[in-house]
Amino acid sequence: MIFASRCVVVLVCLALAFLSPAQADEGMWPMSEIHRLDLNAKGLRIPVTTIYNPNQVSLVDGIVQIGGCTGSLVSADGLILTNHHCAFGAIQDASTPERNYLENGFLARDRADEVQAKGYTVRITESYSDVSQRVLSAVTPGMEAGTRAKAIEKRIKEIVLDTEAKYPGKRAEVAEMFVGKAYTLFIYTYLKDVRLVFAPPRAIGEFGGEDDNWVWPRHTGDFSFFRAYVGPNGAPADHSASNVPYHPRKYLQVAPQGVSEGDFIFIFGYPGRTFRHNAASYLDYEYRVRMPMVVAWYGWQIEQMENVSKSDATAALKVAPRIKSLSNTFKNYRGKLVGIRRTEMLKKKRDDESRLAAFIQASADRKEKYGRVLEDLARVYQKAEETSEREFLIQQLTRGADALRVAHTVYDAARERQKPDVERESAYMERNWKQTTDRLLLSLKNFHPGLDKTILKQLLVRAAQLPDGQKISALASLGVEASAIEQNLARVYGTTRVSDETFVRDLLSKSPDQIAQLDDPFIRLAVSFYPDSQALKEAEKNRSGELNKLYGLYLDAKRDFLGADFVPDANSTLRLTFGSIKGYRPADAIVATPITTLSGVVEKHTGQEPFDAPKELLELAGRKDFGRFAHPGLKDVPVAILYDADTTGGNSGSPVLNANGQLVGVNFDRAWEATINDYGWSPLYSRSIAVDVRYVLWVTLKLGRAAHLLKEMGVAE
Repeated sequence: MIFASRCVVVLVCLALAFLSPAQADEGMWPMSEIHRLDLNAKGLRIPVTTIYNPNQVSLVDGIVQIGGCTGSLVSADGLILTNHHCAFGAIQDASTPERNYLENGFLARDRADEVQAKGYTVRITESYSDVSQRVLSAVTPGMEAGTRAKAIEKRIKEIVLDTEAKYPGKRAEVAEMFVGKAYTLFIYTYLKDVRLVFAPPRAIGEFGGEDDNWVWPRHTGDFSFFRAYVGPNGAPADHSASNVPYHPRKYLQVAPQGVSEGDFIFIFGYPGRTFRHNAASYLDYEYRVRMPMVVAWYGWQIEQMENVSKSDATAALKVAPRIKSLSNTFKNYRGKLVGIRRTEMLKKKRDDESRLAAFIQASADRKEKYGRVLEDLARVYQKAEETSEREFLIQQLTRGADALRVAHTVYDAARERQKPDVERESAYMERNWKQTTDRLLLSLKNFHPGLDKTILKQLLVRAAQLPDGQKISALASLGVEASAIEQNLARVYGTTRVSDETFVRDLLSKSPDQIAQLDDPFIRLAVSFYPDSQALKEAEKNRSGELNKLYGLYLDAKRDFLGADFVPDANSTLRLTFGSIKGYRPADAIVATPITTLSGVVEKHTGQEPFDAPKELLELAGRKDFGRFAHPGLKDVPVAILYDADTTGGNSGSPVLNANGQLVGVNFDRAWEATINDYGWSPLYSRSIAVDVRYVLWVTLKLGRAAHLLKEMGVAE
């Protein structure tokens, strides 16, 4: 790594909570902590310093974050391997009904054919350091909750801007490792020119669709290739024909021999958010209130989008990424709700906290130090529950209804950009402004007025049913009865220009007063709705400030009670996890083995979506044309592998590495029983799923006819 990295000091004194030594495989470990794992005793055959060495190039330098997922650099010319579902937006954006890369797949025969992945960036971790004291020095005794949250937020922005000024061309982020306790500064290289290289047909990359999503056994070829580019001088640059492929310090070696059952594996990645250190009252709120609300709303939206897609190919292409995203969360949350109930997770967490409460009450010093922290946390979530429906509707009005989302964003941006840079919301700071505007303008391509009107109407009907004292007055102009709402929406959608890129681009340069004077129905609605959205934002900051302080006490109390350390929850920063290729028993009398094969694809094939495998794949399978990619014991091409490493969202695209540090798979999912990994891990049911690298190579060579990519990765025939 190019900067001298330092271990995050506060993490050295914190590690696994509520775990026995027999469950030592749990944990998404920060790089600074992996020396504590004794990976060689667990099966690693290379020195741990080969994996991560803050003073030299190591395997970790070949890991990137791309499109909200993880990816692996797999060649000296910046070739990146990740998931098909992570590339989905780029593939869809490059597609048209006449040239449908999403359905038919995409291959760049040479560098000139590679297509820009608009809105995608590649992030590479360069260094990190503990900044907890710098962040928390902004907090003074007696601060009100909202003031505390704003003070911490401002201090973080100051640290970021100061760091980026010291290291021109780099990006800085401060991650909260433990709520209210520990903060780490990460420095990244951001590559802004990313191009699509190869994607299999949707019938391979999404084989099984939502039927198989979060399910084992799995037969999905969930992989795609990108390439990162830089300017001629080797520095990050915007997309340009003069750019050249990025030459990484390190790239991963692909192992065409793959793995077998029982083999040791480890995974690098950028896992999103886990909540294992949150209170029982949080889990109760999630289980009873928020997740059921999301499941119901997402399910309804998916149904509307699928109905629109059935009769309109253009509409189907527009809504495909949104259906995929909503469906993924929809099924994930349903799995969590089932898992929390089946494992009695909430009861167990309450029992743990009962023992913690007794421990606090047993000492006058502890009672004085920790007070009523459990009761106070419960009070915060109870208060959130009282207004949860109203808050959810306001959030969805500015996120789920595209016309109002665009209008709200341009007005919100204009208001925020009147402030000093460090006081703005993060998306509107100068360092993020181009990315924010690019994404906003890119989203207009998928605007579908009929569907958007249906979604907004449903939100307005629900808003009209809010109890007195929680009504959203700004929406009254659109009516409270369904018939009046329908009539008014027909009028406003017929006259608005918020889906016009030229109009929106012009809005982004206007002042708040100039925008407020415009005669556009959605602009007027956004302006009148703004106080409600701002009030919610303030309420969220107040809640965040309260929780920030309370969770600091809660974590201290838990550490005192356990007399042990624990790993911080995942937060989209670089982590390592490990395990082995391993099956499990998902239900009584059922044993799931850990490797699926091409024969399973043939068995599942029905000729109808989502089990409609390409004809050529079936012919190759029938001829047993496996090349060098057959598993020696199974006598077949492996498709997917199962293992007990600890993963979550954001680990999509993570490389699965063997004991020698070679890439053998691309992580893309978890088993149904493991959807509750966000709240807890178990050696019995926590299983993650990857596409086997042998299937990646076989499909790329045999169906993609992209032998040049195998040659580039050093695994040519």
